[in-house]
Amino acid sequence: MRNSFPICLVRASAAGAAMIVAALSLSAPARANNVIVLNSGEATLSLIDQTTHQVVSTVPTGKEPHHLMATPDNASLIVANSVSNNLMFVDPKTGKPQRWVENIEDPYQVGFSPDKKWFVSTGLRLDRVDIYRYDGANISIAKRLPLAVMPSHIAFTNDSKTAFISLQVSGEVAAIDLATQTVKWKMKVGKVPAGLWMTPGDKYLLVGMTGADYVAVVDWQTQKIVKTIKTGNGAHNFRSLADGKHVVVSNRVASTISIIDEDALTNVGDITGLMPGPDDMELSADKRYLWVTFRFAKHIGIIDMTNRKLIQTIAVGRSPHGIYFFDRAPVTGPNGG
Repeated sequence: MRNSFPICLVRASAAGAAMIVAALSLSAPARANNVIVLNSGEATLSLIDQTTHQVVSTVPTGKEPHHLMATPDNASLIVANSVSNNLMFVDPKTGKPQRWVENIEDPYQVGFSPDKKWFVSTGLRLDRVDIYRYDGANISIAKRLPLAVMPSHIAFTNDSKTAFISLQVSGEVAAIDLATQTVKWKMKVGKVPAGLWMTPGDKYLLVGMTGADYVAVVDWQTQKIVKTIKTGNGAHNFRSLADGKHVVVSNRVASTISIIDEDALTNVGDITGLMPGPDDMELSADKRYLWVTFRFAKHIGIIDMTNRKLIQTIAVGRSPHGIYFFDRAPVTGPNGG
């Protein structure tokens, strides 16, 4: 295991730097409407012009970049390279690399607590959650916490006291006390839990069941499942529609997206006619268009939310996963990024 104290900023290797320089020669000028998509199977990111819907640049990353997260000041976008064991900080407007952070082992999913004091990384293949302190500039390890089996997605309470982690193989959700970096409890929720979402007021925790066809509604304070919401096979990840009322969940196996009313806790409609494997989603600033990555199709798609129709697909790299654009619609709740 690598030395975990301290985390340091380093330059890319000479070969990697040369690849990046070559890629950046094709980069578009700095614009706030560029979209960044991570191609997990190709170790690249695609930069797409949100207006023309054209791929304007492809930039090398580390191995298996799955998820991404903006820094609290939005000055950088963090790309988590799980197999390279590092973080790549890029300009969120241009996709240009800014710096690299090493000694982050197996960063599959990452997230900042709402108070911005904690940076959490799940190690999917290492069965571990790493909790880092964050002071606005530096990231330093607080604790490496064993947590089996296959910790994947993260959600936080608004008071930043608790982080929830889905455990895909053991079919559980774990609650972590961030102040003490200890596991408060674990509970069974179903087959292959993945995406997590807190409803308004932190009332319920929604859990996407990728091994089933529903979202589990968890009363996290009593550790009980109070309801299940039928969606589609492979219920996976969430994104707020930024209206304070609805959240969408991608159904990777059914190749649909379901719209959930957060108050009624019901499925109020499904978006169909999609390409295989919808996964991560992002909403345009005007809230009209939902962009989605299709993990199994080497494409992303654009959905017009006024009629809930897929209006365009754009070819990118292999296994597109995380997606982000700078001028996105606000995310309600603590699950931004």
